[in-house]
Parts: sequence; C-alpha cells; structure tokens
Amino acid sequence: MYYKRLLIANRGEIALRIMRTAKDLGIHTIVVYSELDRQAEHVLQADEAYSLKGNNLQETYLNTNQIIEIARRANADAIHPGYGFLAENAVFSQLCADNEMDFVGPDANAIELMGNKVNAREFAKSIGVPVLEGVVGDSNKLIEEAKEMQFPLLIKAAAGGGGKGMRIVHKKEELQSALDSTSREALSYFGDGTVLIERYIQNPRHIEVQVLADKHGNVVHLFERECSIQRRFQKVIEEAPSPTLTPELRKEMGNMAVFLAQEMNYTNAGTIEFLVDEELNYYFLEMNTRIQVEHPVTEMITGIDLVEQQLSIASGRKLKLKQEDMRIKGHAIEARIYAEDPENEFIPSPGEISFYKAPKLFDGRLRLDSAIVGPCTIHPDYDPMIAKLIVWDENRDLAIEGLHHALHNYEIHGIKNNIMYLHTLLNTSFFKQNNISTHFCQDHNDELMRKMKEDKLEIPAILFQISFALFELNREKANSVWEEIGYWRQQGTKLRIVDDEIIDIEIRSENPCELVISDRVYCVENVIIDGNQLMLEFNGVRYLFYRSKYSDGQSFLSCNGIVREMMRWSEIQSSIENTGVSERKESDGSIISPMPGKVVKIEVAEGQKVAKGDVLMIVEAMKMENSIRAPFEAIIETVFVSEGDQVQNRMKLMHLKETSKNPIENKEEMV
Repeated sequence: MYYKRLLIANRGEIALRIMRTAKDLGIHTIVVYSELDRQAEHVLQADEAYSLKGNNLQETYLNTNQIIEIARRANADAIHPGYGFLAENAVFSQLCADNEMDFVGPDANAIELMGNKVNAREFAKSIGVPVLEGVVGDSNKLIEEAKEMQFPLLIKAAAGGGGKGMRIVHKKEELQSALDSTSREALSYFGDGTVLIERYIQNPRHIEVQVLADKHGNVVHLFERECSIQRRFQKVIEEAPSPTLTPELRKEMGNMAVFLAQEMNYTNAGTIEFLVDEELNYYFLEMNTRIQVEHPVTEMITGIDLVEQQLSIASGRKLKLKQEDMRIKGHAIEARIYAEDPENEFIPSPGEISFYKAPKLFDGRLRLDSAIVGPCTIHPDYDPMIAKLIVWDENRDLAIEGLHHALHNYEIHGIKNNIMYLHTLLNTSFFKQNNISTHFCQDHNDELMRKMKEDKLEIPAILFQISFALFELNREKANSVWEEIGYWRQQGTKLRIVDDEIIDIEIRSENPCELVISDRVYCVENVIIDGNQLMLEFNGVRYLFYRSKYSDGQSFLSCNGIVREMMRWSEIQSSIENTGVSERKESDGSIISPMPGKVVKIEVAEGQKVAKGDVLMIVEAMKMENSIRAPFEAIIETVFVSEGDQVQNRMKLMHLKETSKNPIENKEEMV
C-alpha cells in the first residue's frame, strides 16, 4: 500500500479524480471543505471530511496552517494538492515535510525555482533550453524597457499559471493600463503582483510535455499534449498526441523536457510547456510543478494512471516505466465545459444549474471528469470550469467525431455555458485540418459566433414553443397528454407564452396533435411526456426535449444541447410592455451587473461625461476582470457601488443620463 490515509487539499473534480485512484489503491481518503462546499460531491464521497473555517479562499482552501492542522488531526500520511490552490506553493510543500507528511508533488526548492516565470526562464536558459527574451520589474522600468521592444508584447504574471494574469498589448498607449490590470489580477490570484513582459510570437502553438521523475534519478516523458485552442489564455480544448509535431520533433522536445527535469533534480509529475512557432522552432514557456487539468488525454493514449504514479513516487518507489517501452495508442481529445457566456465576451456565468444531464459513457472511449451530478450552484468564488469531457479513438478524426457527438448529448440549464461554442469550434474546417494557433478563438471569433447562431437553428424554434406548451398543459391538467386532450379542447386550449415575442398557441386535436401558432397549423405525433422529458415526432423526425424551471418562473428547454428560455405570459411582471420585448432590456440608463462579483475599480465619477464604449468600472468574477462599458454617450448621474463591494447578478451599478439621441439598442453592448 502506498499510504494508509491521504488528505486531498482541493475541491471539485480534481478532488474526486484523486479520490478515485486512492480508493482503488485501498487508501483512506480525507477531504476539506468550505461552507459553500458543505454538500459538494467530494465531501459526500470521501471517507472523512473536515470543515474549513473562513469566508474566502485565503481563509479556507489557501490557508496552509489550517490545512496542516486538519491533516495532523486526521493522522494523514500524505497530502495531495491537486492543481491550483496550494499545488505550486513552496511554503506548503515545506510545511508538509516539516510535519512529517509527504507532499504528493515536488519539493519546495523545485516549486520555488519553477513557480516564478523569471527564475524558470533564467534556469532554462542557463542549461541551454531555448527561451524567449523578456524583462521584469516595476511599472516604470517595464514601460521604459518596452520602448526598445517590438509590439505586440505579452504581459504575464511572474508567479502565474493556468492562463490567469496574461494580456497582449498591441501599442504603447495600452501598456500602462494593461500593466496595472495584470498586476492586480496577479496579486489577487497568486499573492504576487510582479509582472513580466516578453516578445509575443505570432501564430504560436502551445505544446506541453508530461514528465514523471522518481526520487532515484529516473525520469521519463509521456509524450506531449497540444493545448493551442485557448481563450483569454485559458485552455479550452487539449489533445494528445499533438497533430503538429513530426516524430523527430516529438522525440527532441521530449528529451529536452527530460533533460530539464534531470538538471533540476525534479521529482513527481510535472509538465514542461513550450511555444512552437510556424517554422517549428520551440521555446521554453514555463514548468507546471503539479498534475495538469488536461492530464486525462495523456492517460488515455498511454494507459498510465498519473495520480497512481504520483502517489508511488511520493512514497519513495522507483519508476517501473522505461522510456523505450512507452507507446502512443490512438488519439484523445478533451473539451473543458465552462460556466461562461461565449456570446457576451465569455464573461463568467455563475448561478443555479436547474437541470444537468451528462452524455452516457461508452466502451471506455468517453470519460467525464466532473463534480456535478445534478442541479447545484456554481459559485463565483471558484473557477468556472464545470467538467472535462474526454474522448479517445483510433485516430484524430474519429476522436473529434466522438467528442462532437458527446457534446450533442450534454444538457445544462440555468446558466450560460460554452457547450454550443465547443460544438461549433470542433466543426470548423480550420480545427479539423489543424490550422490553429493560441489565438485561434480570437481570430475566428466573428465566424464562430455567426456559425453558433446558425447551429442553434438546427432545431426549429417552433418545436421548442410546441414542447413548452405541451409541458405546461400536461403539468396542469394530467400526467398524460392524451388522457386529457379532450378536456383541453372542451374547456379552452389557448396558452400565451413569451419566447422572443408573445405567442398564442392553441391545441385543436389529439392524435396526431394539431396546434395553431400565428395562424399556421402544425402537426406533431407520438408525443410522450415523462417528468421533465418530452419526445415527439415532427415531419418524420423524432426529437427529445428536456425542461426545467427556474425560481423566477423562467423555463429552460433543450434538445441536442441547444437551450432556449421561455416564460408563460401570466408569470411575467406586469411592467413589461405588450410589444414582446424581453423584461431584461435596460432602456432607462441603468447599468446592470452582468454577473455576481467584486468591484475592483471604478473608472468614472458622478457628473463625468463618457463616450460610448468607455470603461465605467471593472468587476472581478471567478478571478477574471471584466470591463463594464458605457452603452451610449452620457453623463454619470449616480454611482451606486464602491470599489471593493460585492455585487449580485443584475444588481444596479450606475445610472447614466443619455446625452445623444441614440437609445440603447442592444443590452449586450453594456459589457
């Protein structure tokens, strides 16, 4: 047995992932949890769970002393930090050692060396690993140094990782605000506001190599992952092996990663990240001294359990893996499901999930890593990732097809998410032909948004309206549509609903079910309603709809991953005009928060004149800064919040007095 008692100092899907392997190995699992996570899956499935005192991340999951104290009370042999939180905290690694508990990861020296991008770059450069030149220092020094550098430049948090605290600057006028914003974000997420500027490579690929190193000097690599599909510098889709590398380059980069790990006496699992340019030159980017979010794709193509290897190495065992025996089998691709709104600049979308249905697993080819099993709350305090959906197949084309099918059968109601966006991205010829780079999402944003809207029309809107009407009438009158269809006909069958407009629906006959909508007659057959599921046949095609209802009377309906929101007219507030305009349209000058979060900066003052598009304030949610912009030319009449305030979704932030003749035409311009 590797250990008897393992404390997992993390939450969510990675805590469950570690727990799964630990239990397979017969290890007793111990977890910690904040008050928000009291009923979370990792708490419910652990053998033991301990409450963390505190009201924020610093007081709970980032509180090293409290976690060590709990580990001592629970008689833990070892602590696995997962990823994020304390995974790359050198102080925490040393605290574990000082308290005679194994830290399932590298020692404090390795974390400290690689945890700072500047130190890591200098070390890599000193041993002959190719690096990009860059500068670090205070704001004044960086602005001065940047004068000698060619734009665009990349600004990043020196102590950062996971895509947090990174920005591209295209001209010198943008530099100061980008430095300030990056430094604030870095300080908030990593506790260190130091930033770094480096040359930005046009059309780069992001390739990372997985390594394993034991305490006896043995190091192997488990090939590479392609992580070039990113938005806001956070990975969205990862795959293994990389379709970009030649066999020769794969071997060279793998050997370089092993060499770097050996030179620094690294132990446990780690990932060496590289940027690869269009000529296939590669440059050291950073090393992540932990297990990666995207580790499942490596496991799928090698058959190796990386968490088991971590536990084995931490307990002092020798690696049994030999480099010459390593083989790549097939192709794996992973999509990250996020609580975010792709059609609104990917702003975080925390809130209540009213319905959750994941695709069914099959033949070991589909894997879902998630801590969500049903309706729950996505809290703005934590990362917006809902799940990781991974598909393996014999080649890349088949793996993409499998992932596309799985996303088609993923249903989430109540919050905005990126399922349709991923579905659309996978279908582009650019992605299928591997014509990608780290700014693929940015370069193709307009095209992806347009195509996503087209994909949403794949299921006729009228079918959502029909399904909603059948759900509503079935809920009120009977358990079966057909038991009471005659009753409806005799007593009055009209139902008024609000979709994008007010719609009157009348049911005229039963089998087949004949409906009249906007003076047109529609016919659906073989209707079956079972709880929140409805199956019907329309024009010879069968459709399966799912429905859930939110607390404000709003209903969500989905089919093949496409979600629409509807309400009954009777449930809408009387203040809505009879034009069918959504009740959520702001037309009175109110600036409404598009998400729950924290006001980190207010850029304007009462009485100030602003132009359309000017930044009014910055709201941080899920550790990302989001700019709230003026929707039209106006004067700031009232500011209702202060810097540091916590705000709720749809909370009034400001009131503007319009100075132009153009009214707000689109609420999405506000963010």
